[in-house]
Amino acid sequence: MLKWSPQIVEDTAEGHQTYQSMPQKFYIETLGCQMNVLDSELACSVLQQTGRVQTDTPADADVILFNTCSVRQHAEDKVYSAIGRLKGWKEEKPHGILGVLGCMAQKDQKLIFQRAPHVDFVLGPGRLNRLVETIDQLLHESPRPAKTICASLHRATNSHADVLESFRLYNPDRMIPDTQKTDSALVRITFGCDQFCSYCVVPFVRGPEQSRSPKDIVNEVQHLSDQGVTRITLIGQTVNSYRYQEGEKQVRLADLLYRIVDVDAVEQIDFVTNYPLGMDEDLLQAVRDLPKVSKHLHVPAQSGSDTVLKRMNRHYTAAHYREMTDRIYGTIPGATMTSDFIVGFCGETEEDFEQTVDLVKYCRFRNSFIFKYSERAGTKAAELYADDVPEDVKKYRNNRLLEVQIEISRQQTIND
Repeated sequence: MLKWSPQIVEDTAEGHQTYQSMPQKFYIETLGCQMNVLDSELACSVLQQTGRVQTDTPADADVILFNTCSVRQHAEDKVYSAIGRLKGWKEEKPHGILGVLGCMAQKDQKLIFQRAPHVDFVLGPGRLNRLVETIDQLLHESPRPAKTICASLHRATNSHADVLESFRLYNPDRMIPDTQKTDSALVRITFGCDQFCSYCVVPFVRGPEQSRSPKDIVNEVQHLSDQGVTRITLIGQTVNSYRYQEGEKQVRLADLLYRIVDVDAVEQIDFVTNYPLGMDEDLLQAVRDLPKVSKHLHVPAQSGSDTVLKRMNRHYTAAHYREMTDRIYGTIPGATMTSDFIVGFCGETEEDFEQTVDLVKYCRFRNSFIFKYSERAGTKAAELYADDVPEDVKKYRNNRLLEVQIEISRQQTIND
């Protein structure tokens, strides 16, 4: 890859332009899940490989990037507010470049330019391999090219093979800078999602589910361990859906764990986020039998009501989730679990909510992440159901479930 020799344009008294060579600085702000955190790490790595320098101060940056999330409206509002505040920065630094990455870039596309005309480009999560190319084009071409949209290919309008290829292209070997040395790292093993939960935009902004080659994953883990990483977290939208056809053998997550533990320097392996229907016996036995694999499992339930789960399109019942929990605790000595819940989903009654409380009490999670439902444009829930639970009821249920979980967590801490 060619090294970028940064330049800043200055106007002389005679009206001519001169160029001053200096390190070009970039700033990146990340919102959302671990997928976005990893995407930002990869973006930082590839930008640093071209000679650019990361800064923690937006005002000092020549390139400002927002890696965005679309799961909740609050995250989007925060991005638009932050972008709006940068209008003055752009006026003072006309050579500066402002880009929006991630799920919001994929979902909104032209809307971002309508709401914030000073944004230069948007890149969907399947087009991050175009990041350096896009920035260089904006810097080198005069006049600056028109607004750039590099959206991910879409399952509805492109072939499955084309969509998969668009994600495969962005997997650089990232180097960990000396200033950011850490003993832990994220490693993506799956992209996209095929679950189509009715409240979620992820399948539409991150595309169809696919799994990376086990060889590529193990090589990346080895590459990271060579840089001092000892704790690896495997991530995927539904990480335990991992499947890769290797000749006549299908490699699943349990098989992958057995391969990764052979990397000597790795001391601990975690994996998130799990889907309840994918917690099969082979996986649980691998967690039990491999000392390096964490005995902590994050398995979102979302609700304890079968009626709500069906409306959420979650494909399992509360009884199935309880049975899965029993298998986890029965198979893995000392196992702990955490979960996610959405309260106030469309049509949720008080009885539905109490069934969720009962599930939390039964499963005895170490912790739970509890969210009030908010309608998201582009989801099936927004299309099919009314957001009919009053905000004060959502707030009450959120606080009540949190109190139940806090007490369970307190008791577990006492018993440890």
